[in-house]
Amino acid sequence: MAGTSSPEAVKKLLENMQGDLRALSLECRKKFPPVKEAAESGIIKVKTIAARNSDVLSALKENSSEVVQPFLMGCGTKEPKITQLCLAAIQRLMSHEVVSEVAAGNVINMLWQLMENSLEELKLLQTVLVLLTTNTVVHDEALSKAIVLCFRLHFTKDNITNNTAAATVRQVVTVVFERVVAEDEHYKDIIEQPIGIQGNSNRRSVSTLKPCAKDAYMLFQDLCQLVNADAPYWLVGMTEMTRTFGLELLESVLNDFPQVFLQHQEFSFLLKERVCPLVIKLFSPNIKFRQGSSTSSSPAPVEKPYFPICMRLLRVVSVLIKQFYSLLVTECEIFLSLLVKFLDADKPQWLRAVAVESIHRLCVQPQLLRSFCQSYDMKQHSTKVFRDIVNALGSFIQSLFLVPNTGNASAATNQTGGSVPGGTASAQTNPGMLGMGGSVTVLPAFEYRGTWIPILSVSTQGSAKATYLEMLDKVEPPTIPEGYAMSVAFHSLLDLVRGITNMIEEELGQVEMESQVTTADTQSSPTQSSDLQDFNSASDQTDKETVSRAVWEEMVNACWCGLLAALSLLLDASTDEAATENILKAELTMAALCGKLGLVTSRDAFITAICKGSLPPHYALTVLNTTTAALSGKSYSIQGQNVQMISPSSESHQQVVAVGQPLALQPQGTVMLTSKNIQCMRTLLSLAHCHGGVLGTSWQLVLATLQHLVWILGLKPGVGGALKPGRAVEGPSTVLTTAVMTDLPVISNILSRLFESSQYLDDVSLHHLINALCSLSLEAMDMAYGNNKEPSLFAVAKLLETGLVNMHRIEILWRPLTGHLLEVCQHPNSRMREWGAEALTSLIKAGLTFNHDPSLSQNQRLQLLLLNPLKELSNINHPDIRLKQLECVLQILQSQGDSLGPGWPLVLGVMGAIRSDQGESLIRTAFQCLQLVVTDFLPTMPCTCLQIVVDVAGSFGLHNQELNISLTSIGLLWNISDYFFQRGEIIEKDLNKEEALLQKQAEEKGIALNRPFHPAPPFDCLWLCLYAKLGELCVDPRPAVRKSAGQTLFSTIGAHGTLLQHSTWHTVIWKVLFHLLDRVRESSTTADKEKIESGGGNILIHHSRDTAEKQWAETWVLTLAGVARIFNTRRYLLQSLGDFSQAWDVLLDHIQSAALSKNNEVSLAALKSFQEILQIVSPVRETEKPDTPPAINMPVPVLIGTVTATGLGRSFMRTDSIGERIGRYNVAEPPVITDEIEDLNLWWAAWNSWFRIGSESTKPPVSCDKMTFIPSQPFLTALIQIFPALYQHIKTGFSMDDLQKLGVILHGAVSVPISSDASPFILPSYTEAVLTSLQEAVLTALDVLQKAICVGSESMQIMYPAIFDQLLAFVEFSCKPPQYGQLETKHIANAKYNQAEWVALNYVPFAERSLEVVVDLYQKTACHKAVVNERVLQNIIKTLRMPLSLKYACPSESTWKLAVSSLLKVLSIGLPVARQHASSGKFDSMWPELANTFENFLFAKSSPPDNLSIQEFQRNESIDVEVVQLISTEILPYANFIPKEFVGQIMTMLNKGSIHSQSSSFTEAEIDIRMREEFSKMCFETLLQFSFSNKVTTPQEGYISRMALSVLLKRSQDVLYRYIEDERLSGKCPLPRQQVTEIIFVLKAVSTLIDSLKKTQPENVDANTWAQVIALYPTLVECITCSSSEVCSALKEALVPFKDFMHPPASKVQNGES
Repeated sequence: MAGTSSPEAVKKLLENMQGDLRALSLECRKKFPPVKEAAESGIIKVKTIAARNSDVLSALKENSSEVVQPFLMGCGTKEPKITQLCLAAIQRLMSHEVVSEVAAGNVINMLWQLMENSLEELKLLQTVLVLLTTNTVVHDEALSKAIVLCFRLHFTKDNITNNTAAATVRQVVTVVFERVVAEDEHYKDIIEQPIGIQGNSNRRSVSTLKPCAKDAYMLFQDLCQLVNADAPYWLVGMTEMTRTFGLELLESVLNDFPQVFLQHQEFSFLLKERVCPLVIKLFSPNIKFRQGSSTSSSPAPVEKPYFPICMRLLRVVSVLIKQFYSLLVTECEIFLSLLVKFLDADKPQWLRAVAVESIHRLCVQPQLLRSFCQSYDMKQHSTKVFRDIVNALGSFIQSLFLVPNTGNASAATNQTGGSVPGGTASAQTNPGMLGMGGSVTVLPAFEYRGTWIPILSVSTQGSAKATYLEMLDKVEPPTIPEGYAMSVAFHSLLDLVRGITNMIEEELGQVEMESQVTTADTQSSPTQSSDLQDFNSASDQTDKETVSRAVWEEMVNACWCGLLAALSLLLDASTDEAATENILKAELTMAALCGKLGLVTSRDAFITAICKGSLPPHYALTVLNTTTAALSGKSYSIQGQNVQMISPSSESHQQVVAVGQPLALQPQGTVMLTSKNIQCMRTLLSLAHCHGGVLGTSWQLVLATLQHLVWILGLKPGVGGALKPGRAVEGPSTVLTTAVMTDLPVISNILSRLFESSQYLDDVSLHHLINALCSLSLEAMDMAYGNNKEPSLFAVAKLLETGLVNMHRIEILWRPLTGHLLEVCQHPNSRMREWGAEALTSLIKAGLTFNHDPSLSQNQRLQLLLLNPLKELSNINHPDIRLKQLECVLQILQSQGDSLGPGWPLVLGVMGAIRSDQGESLIRTAFQCLQLVVTDFLPTMPCTCLQIVVDVAGSFGLHNQELNISLTSIGLLWNISDYFFQRGEIIEKDLNKEEALLQKQAEEKGIALNRPFHPAPPFDCLWLCLYAKLGELCVDPRPAVRKSAGQTLFSTIGAHGTLLQHSTWHTVIWKVLFHLLDRVRESSTTADKEKIESGGGNILIHHSRDTAEKQWAETWVLTLAGVARIFNTRRYLLQSLGDFSQAWDVLLDHIQSAALSKNNEVSLAALKSFQEILQIVSPVRETEKPDTPPAINMPVPVLIGTVTATGLGRSFMRTDSIGERIGRYNVAEPPVITDEIEDLNLWWAAWNSWFRIGSESTKPPVSCDKMTFIPSQPFLTALIQIFPALYQHIKTGFSMDDLQKLGVILHGAVSVPISSDASPFILPSYTEAVLTSLQEAVLTALDVLQKAICVGSESMQIMYPAIFDQLLAFVEFSCKPPQYGQLETKHIANAKYNQAEWVALNYVPFAERSLEVVVDLYQKTACHKAVVNERVLQNIIKTLRMPLSLKYACPSESTWKLAVSSLLKVLSIGLPVARQHASSGKFDSMWPELANTFENFLFAKSSPPDNLSIQEFQRNESIDVEVVQLISTEILPYANFIPKEFVGQIMTMLNKGSIHSQSSSFTEAEIDIRMREEFSKMCFETLLQFSFSNKVTTPQEGYISRMALSVLLKRSQDVLYRYIEDERLSGKCPLPRQQVTEIIFVLKAVSTLIDSLKKTQPENVDANTWAQVIALYPTLVECITCSSSEVCSALKEALVPFKDFMHPPASKVQNGES
């Protein structure tokens, strides 16, 4: 405006006006004078206005009616020239806006007249336009009149006018609406009264609208009326109108001024009430029309769709939908449904084409699509419009392939595709040739089941540039080129996908950004979801997000099926690389979008499609088939049409680029890969690479497909899991074209990159990836079962690759990863498990060397996690796997050994898990690891692991594969013990620290601390474990191991036992040593007695070790000796333990069972151990304690002053050195010295054991067979030798009972026979009178006893008799060797050496020695009360009676001689004692015994042996004489103290002896000597001597004399009688020599007797005696007749003394008195 209102402009305007008026007046001067006048007055008027007013323009406007009047009059002239001039002048005025409303109205009326007269039509239009555009003065009727004027001009015959008018109408309509916009802008700040809510039913009054709006409303309403062929309300004067023009006008208004309709309810109402019904009505022919079989040329019914209207309607609909969608929700639903219907196959081609174009327009507006989704698809009872649109496109595309093209376009065969002539033919004739020669350029096209459709480039991406919707000038439907509709539909799909995905991803991005901002505000770390501080803002946002997310999900859910169906079909049909690329890209973006939204089914469906595209057609891949089956089960119904999932056609015209084997159990033939497959594969890789994070479970599909492709292409895994092109294993079936060969490295590279990029995935996605790889691997494992074909290692290799690149967060994937690889390692297919192990060990090594943050040393949990699978491998029995495992351990030790820390238990566990049955090489490798550990790593490992090292070393000792390893491992245990000893202090400190921690944890959890040997301090426990391990090895089945272990165990306890706490010894004794003894005992007693032929190889075994039993015996010996030694050397230490006495008992029990074992070696050794523990000095009492510690037979190396700690370079004092420990027991607080009583208990326990051993071992066997075990002599000797030492300790309490027990054992021991093969060593020869060492020992034992009794108290001395009994029992052995049960013993002379026979010992020397001891003892103890009371003398006599009565029948001649001399010695001492105690009657029973003994000896039943020499005989006789002398000196003189009967017996015996008793066996020659004349003489003399003892002191003595005489006389009488009788009978024969001698002796005796009687005092001689003497006389006389001169001379001497009896007879009385 400034241009028109400036002073210069105003001035110019005035000049122009005046000029115009002048010109007008000139023109009209002649013809039209009124006009001229008006013009002139006009000039004056103008001048006046200009002169009077400062604001000239407004003044002009006020007076504009007058100013304009002359021009109007000019126009009225209808003169062209004048009219033109006037119109120009009016236009000038208008352009300066100096025309008032009235003036304008006048102008319009004038124009109307011109129009009716068809004058200056173009100028008219121009003027109207100027009038309406320059200002807003024209309103209401004027305006409507102006518009009608334009319309009418549009329908003139003149083409130019028509077109100009059409343009003007369009412009005028625009102007009307622009005014509304301006008006609204003007009033926007003024707040109006709210208007009541519009109701649809009653028509709103227009009165509320402002002027401009009212005009626009009226105009629009009439346009609708006109299109609908109704009369207009406002545009009065319209004569004709076309629908096409009306629709175009409607479209432009709606398109250009949507805000007017949206802001004013009145207009909105028009849209709803007028426009939409109108559109729907106009559409009806199209809807009802069904294209029959007739072509378009046949006569059409009235209601045939009309292209111009139809096309315009679609444009209107497009605008309505685009701009007023929010207002017309329901109506749009109808429109959209219509659009969808128009795509039906039975609609005309052109209709389908424009419909597709319309839909394309919608497809490029994602926000609009979003609104559809929100308004329809998400509402319950609404049509699923969005879904229908997509499905319709899908169906449309399918229909193009399936239905032959009819309609305006003829069939595809006779129409060439676009501009390339013959393109179709070439594509169909040689599809195989595509691009091979490079000469044929082929149109990009789709081809499916013989239908070939070219692809035209219809629009640039993202814009819907329509072709047919723009053909506003065409009246006839155009011809649609082939492929056009398909191309538009194809682009619609692509744009739809692109639009939706871009929109949703953008919004998603914003949401994520916002959420990150809020989380960043509210949270310290984005990963933890801590409670949000500004919770509200977050929750609002989440609500918003939830709403948005629901929309997104609905959109995707609505469209994916249709999209997928269409895209899959297109992908299959596509022959153009670019098209394929676009389709794949669309599928990929959809898959990614679904993934982001978490829509699993749809995501998987798209991925499946890509996967299927990658593989050859009909390839059997179960993962994909199941997914497809799930989808193809649903067919999506779209208002009665179905979208089927079309399965790909097989005859794809693609270049084959590779031929390979399918990955299947039984591969049949080969499969081919085309370039499209490879293209799909690349898409798949790109999907996995870029969108790995949203793939989730579809990793399964992706990876399964890749695995198959990799297999077909023959890629094999290499180091680190990367796939390299490898020679196919299955033979030459893999054929690759050069094109693919160059691609392979790229593909393998992308594959590797894909897994490398897994490091950028979030944790959840990574888990999905791992799970997918694992399940893939499981399938591969299933396929590899039961055959040794090459397995697919893709999954395992990729697991390794994924693990390696995700080391920085290995924790989260370690368990599933290694868990699966462990399963792979158990697979029977060797190649498979080899890779499993390779992957697992590589991962573990990589994990340990990776630079973690925090480092492994700080993150012990992680380290244990990493090492754990290594341990788990131990559960797998395949040797190849275990070898890998051990090699891995070895490498870890070499590289990471110093920093293993808490991982040690696992590593050691692996070595320890090797079992004996796993083959030598494994054990060797494991042992190599262990040796490395022991030599290099003990100082670096935590002290808590030392125990495990001990366990593992021990377990190698127990392996029975390789003896050397077992022995070496025992050596290692020794080295370990040395290490403990050297580093004791450090280890102890560490362990105590650890212990405190564990204790605390245990208390917190409220559980007891659980570790072996618990109460002992931890360092001691370590030792105990070592001891226990060695203990286990001590019972290993192999003797060499047992021996080595035993020696090591006892050496270790000996050398390092001093380090143990005092209390720990308790455990050592009970849990280690006794436990070991128990096991050894058990094994030994159950060991096999079968002979072992050789010791493996060609080693010969000594016969003393040729059965398992003998080998175990050695072990038992070693063990028992070791334990006993410890008891001996550590006695002080052990005695102060509380339960020493129980321990002592147990030890004794073991000694006892060993001693009683049926093995000489063991039993003897047991006794040696017994001896060893008995040599212990009983502790000195406190008072007598020496100043220095007593020597406890301990190998105490007191070198432990300063030990240099290894590696520390400083010396440290052993705080607890042995010296100090010993010192403890004798300094201020002495060890609790077990008092004598407890000590006694120990000894008594020993005594009881000794007794049990003795009684068991010497008890004779019940049955006797070859196998009877009889203890050996050395054993028995040792047993008995123990007693003296033992006795020293128990003598104070040794009772009669004990003595009895002892006796039983001594007796038993002596009775045991010797085996024939041992006899030569024990008995040098039978004849030598030697005692065996056993017998010596027995006597020594008794000797010790007797000596003790001797100095002992009174109470002890009652034991004498028992000792005598014992000895006497032994004496009896001389004649009656003891029986050993039922065992038959042979005399040594008859025993065969080297047979299992038993030889009786020669007991004579033993018995004789015993007898000597008896005599000796008796001499000392004869007067003892006990000896007297217990009738010891009688027992001695009784015992001697046996050898004496046997005499010559004794086994040894020396026996009876010794017996006699002993008897004499004993009696010489005993008889005086017996006489002393005569009155007490204690010896009463002895006398008869003695008498019998004399009797049996002197008149023995046995005759001397024939070979006895005379000197010998005389010597023997002198012994008899000695006995009689004893009687005469020791017995008869004391007759008065002796029972009468005894004296009588003696007399009778002397009597018997005094008369020769001959032995008939003697030869004549010897008779003289053999008559025992000396003996007889002696007897006789004794009789005589006692006949006349002159000094009768007591009546007793006289009695002896009388008795002796009567016996003597009776004896003489008998002999004489017998002689006389014999003499008479013998006649001339001389009598035997001995009888003659006897008679001579008797005769001499008679004469001697009479002599003696005479010498005796008369009162001493009994009258009876004299009578007996005299009675002899007649008998003597009888003898006179004898023939022997010697007898005669003796007779003479005998008869001579009788002269003294010749007295004269006296009276009887006198006689009697005298």
